[in-house]
Amino acid sequence: MNSEKLYEEIPSLDLNDFKSGDIAKKEHFVKSLGEAFHYIGFAAIKSHGLSDDLVAGLYEVIKKFFSLPDEIKRKYEIPGLNGQRGYTSKGKEHAKGRSTGDLKEFYHVGQDIQDNDSTDYPPNVWPEEVPEMKDVCLKVYKTLEETGNQLLRAIALYLGLDENYFDEKIRNGQSILRPIHYFPIENPEEIPEDAVRAAAHGDINLITLLMGASADGLQILRRDGKWIPVTALPDQIVVNVGDMLSRLTNEKLKSTIHQVINPPREKMKTSRYSIPFFMHPRFEMDLDVLTNCINKENPKKFEDITAGEFLAQRLAEIGLRK
Repeated sequence: MNSEKLYEEIPSLDLNDFKSGDIAKKEHFVKSLGEAFHYIGFAAIKSHGLSDDLVAGLYEVIKKFFSLPDEIKRKYEIPGLNGQRGYTSKGKEHAKGRSTGDLKEFYHVGQDIQDNDSTDYPPNVWPEEVPEMKDVCLKVYKTLEETGNQLLRAIALYLGLDENYFDEKIRNGQSILRPIHYFPIENPEEIPEDAVRAAAHGDINLITLLMGASADGLQILRRDGKWIPVTALPDQIVVNVGDMLSRLTNEKLKSTIHQVINPPREKMKTSRYSIPFFMHPRFEMDLDVLTNCINKENPKKFEDITAGEFLAQRLAEIGLRK
């Protein structure tokens, strides 16, 4: 594969090839995932661990929550948490460099620490109107966390690191499960002219694992400037590189700009649901550029920073932290 390779669609890989014990299959998976993340920053992954019943159960509870009246949902928008747990209301978040809010509302579920780790995270917030939400969300969270762990092991090998390089850095990390509701717009002519469901942006974290969205709209910006659509097949999740991993690798792995465009005006009155899992490391992880990703052709591009410091900067840039 040469540097001019342009994908018409994102590559599809089977995580079982990495976990099978077959050395040839594992090496092929590592190479294919690494190349996908290098050239386009996205891949579709099969054998991700989520059962059909678990996915259906999750969609059922989040649709139930988002159908509640706004005044009920706002009970779970907790001041002082910077949107990191519970509900974030419509239009609060915007892309870096913009002031117009995205046409969405969302709910954040964070790490549920079960050991004696001293990491201090705010507790999760659970709506009393949807009591079943807690169990389903935590099961999905732990499943995607383990899948992300396996993918990062593959990436570590691609980067010439020890396979378990990321293990302790992500153990009890600040990962976030974010059910998103792109709410219906009854009167499209009344919204700001530049308002979109999710403006062009890169993710903050190491990698993002995205469960198939309920409608089309996700696009990624290819290196030649062309936007290409992304749709996960029913048995796949979409995984992409975040800014933390791109920074760590001196952009050897690409955090590709992506967006969720508005549907045709006649379909603006319909809902769209999407559920990304943003895989974050522990706050204290150093994001200092890996030395083996620096050379004469690719000099160091980023100053040293911790994951916690970088996250704080970015939350301020997108309007979730003052």
